[in-house]
Amino acid sequence: MLDPILPELPIIGAIPELRNALAAGTSAVLQAPPGAGKTTVVPLALLDEPWLAGQKIILLEPRRLAARAAAQRMAAILDEDVGETIGYRIRLETRVGPQTRIEVVTEGVLTRILQNDPTLEGIGLLVFDEIHERNLHADLGLALALHSRELVRPELRILAMSATLEGEPLSRLLDDAPIITSEGRTYPIETVYLSPQEAGQNQVLGAPTSHRAIVTRTTRGILRALVETDGDILAFLPGIGEIRGTEAALDEALDGDHREVLVLPLHGGLSRAEQDRALEPAPPGVRKVVLATSIAQTSLTIDGIRAVVDSGVMRVPRFSPRTGMDRLETIMVSRATADQRRGRAGRQGPGTCYRLWTEAEDRGLTPHDAPEILQADLAPLALELANWGITDRDELRWLDSPPSAALGQAHELLRALEAIDDGGQITPHGRRLARLGAHPRLGHLLLRAEELGLGRLGAELAALLAERDPFRPGRESSDLGRRDPDLRRRVEALRGARGALPPGYSLDRGTLHRARREARHWRRRLRVRDQEGGGVDDVVQTGLILAFAFPDRVGIRRADQPGRFLLRNGRGARLDARQALAGAEAIVAAELDDVGAEGRILLAAPIELDEIRRAYGDQIWWEESVTWDDEGRRTTATRRERLGALTLSEAPIREPDPERVLRALIDGVRAEGLEILPWTRESRQLQRRLIFMREVDPEWPDFSSAYLLEHLEEWLGPYLYGLRSAADLARLDLASILLNQLSWEERERLDIEAPPTYQVPSGSRIRIDYDDAKQPTLSVRLQELFGLTETPRIARGRVPLTLELLSPAQRPVQITRDLASFWDETYFEVRKDLRGRYPKHYWPDDPRTAQATRRTRPRGG
Repeated sequence: MLDPILPELPIIGAIPELRNALAAGTSAVLQAPPGAGKTTVVPLALLDEPWLAGQKIILLEPRRLAARAAAQRMAAILDEDVGETIGYRIRLETRVGPQTRIEVVTEGVLTRILQNDPTLEGIGLLVFDEIHERNLHADLGLALALHSRELVRPELRILAMSATLEGEPLSRLLDDAPIITSEGRTYPIETVYLSPQEAGQNQVLGAPTSHRAIVTRTTRGILRALVETDGDILAFLPGIGEIRGTEAALDEALDGDHREVLVLPLHGGLSRAEQDRALEPAPPGVRKVVLATSIAQTSLTIDGIRAVVDSGVMRVPRFSPRTGMDRLETIMVSRATADQRRGRAGRQGPGTCYRLWTEAEDRGLTPHDAPEILQADLAPLALELANWGITDRDELRWLDSPPSAALGQAHELLRALEAIDDGGQITPHGRRLARLGAHPRLGHLLLRAEELGLGRLGAELAALLAERDPFRPGRESSDLGRRDPDLRRRVEALRGARGALPPGYSLDRGTLHRARREARHWRRRLRVRDQEGGGVDDVVQTGLILAFAFPDRVGIRRADQPGRFLLRNGRGARLDARQALAGAEAIVAAELDDVGAEGRILLAAPIELDEIRRAYGDQIWWEESVTWDDEGRRTTATRRERLGALTLSEAPIREPDPERVLRALIDGVRAEGLEILPWTRESRQLQRRLIFMREVDPEWPDFSSAYLLEHLEEWLGPYLYGLRSAADLARLDLASILLNQLSWEERERLDIEAPPTYQVPSGSRIRIDYDDAKQPTLSVRLQELFGLTETPRIARGRVPLTLELLSPAQRPVQITRDLASFWDETYFEVRKDLRGRYPKHYWPDDPRTAQATRRTRPRGG
């Protein structure tokens, strides 16, 4: 039994209940606050349980640093070296031996274990530590483990351990598993908030999100903690840039009286030795300030910490299904995260937590961080599911189901990477990608580079893309126009070439060292000889190899617009026009932001059109299109070489398909409107007469402009064959075309019921105005109607004409639809006025019996 040697930590009190739960069932949920000892004590306490029967315990940790530290601490408890009873497996590093019973692994490693052996032979217990962090791989690993248990391993035990997450959802997922709670033991922690005045002095209210604001506020908080507290200080910052900025600010602020302060960074990008240095106790007489990312939130105890300075922000990835791109977003921490950070100050004694936000803002914190599965790139998860044989996410049980939009985007990418077929089934190539364990994009790049004999370049690019940028811009180069996005320079720097570093930059040698190590790893995996490639000739093919990883981000420069590119996925992307790459005909964007209509390209390489054809030959197609050119007002026929939204080349078609020309011409008329057609006075009046006929007879065909525009194919289409432009349309006889839509009987009716003219008593034929279909108008000089006693009618007498009576000078003097009343009631008033203005003209006393005339006076009058 190991109980006598287990450290006296608060979790000890919960061990008996936990043992009973796992002896009686196959699942349990353990809730214990940070510092209770669950990570190191629980696996050791369960190691000799009868149900384990000598099998292994797999302890899942969300971070490599935590996994290594947990293994080292458990081995120390047993007074052994790591690799004996206790071992660990993390990326690029394994310390296990034949006697290893507890393996501490990171999330990606657990997925590989499950994929390689779904039966988990020899493994009796899976422990999901820090499950409250809701990492993507932890959610996936739990879902796969449950599926394995249901199908082949009913006796497999699963233990989920959480510091903050409410246990009920986990319990339900684990078949109503019992929830065991340890109250834990923490020392008193004083919490200090910013006053509203202090927040205002920092020129920002709420959590700062700009680099300068975060560095300024955190530096002030650390300096205050150095004065007000004893012991070491742990400060939480969102990223490496802020850690470096705060380190520089502290170096400047700490004068000779504070040279006993040792400032150390702690993040995932450091070497093992650098990380260990931050975790080790400070030398006697020296105070340690650890500047950490969220890596130090959980599963780690840093000796000597008595104060925590919390910037209040963290940086999280956000995936946009709309663009298919990730972006890093700086957000306010959740209540659970803030409490975890605070707890670091009370692990080994009373402490103080400086929260760099106000108490009012603290009350507005969200309860928990959003699960990564709801906001991350799901391409790795989708590949793992396909490799597991899952085509429907609902076949697995999830704490939170993967969002359908992001999962659909992931499937599209996997199809483009040839990892799955159209039915969602994994391909042989996809299985190779899954075995590699890299992101599907990088795995595809590696395998295709190997096939082309460019394995070394592929390994180097995969390493660079998986790491942070080794180029650190100085103050001058931080200007957008000076930032260098050319990935080829990074390859040259990785190879140690002189002159690779752009002016104004410094080289992050730690990042470069890790990238070289990663590149060596991939070369070994792919069995690529170190001497393969490595010259200038293969560096110029960086764009080609990069295109395999980012098929959706191949872009062609927009015409006469340096720095502006259209990507294959239809999105726009841009470089500052001062950049050398801005003039490239085509690029591959490895990294860009997701801001605005056009993303800003952060990392890219040029590519030749022939290289695009080489990379995507089977995905390129030829498209023949005939369209309407608004500017030229004509149809254009073009044959285009297409890849997604991109046009690689195009040429005019000399003899386009007549039917497609016809459709394009009709599209042009529809877009321009009926006014593009050659309307004459005659054809316009004809249309209005036809509209009038429908007004008096609803069964009459519709000739309204709206109807004609909607049904161009039917009435106009047959007359457009052989025409291609607006100039050709000018030859059309619209009056004949409209009449041809009528039968002979309808033509006769039209002439009878809606005549174009009306013969008045003077003998003149006057054009009838049908502009108003309800009230056709006859504009005629008054003298030409003498002798007419009733209002003229059309439509077989059903519709009276509106009479616009004109003076001898063709000016309106009266409008009426009742000529008899006009003669009786109004004529004599009008006559008086007209006789005064036109004394030579004929104005009879009795217009009903007078002779109509087109002259000044009737003949003989």
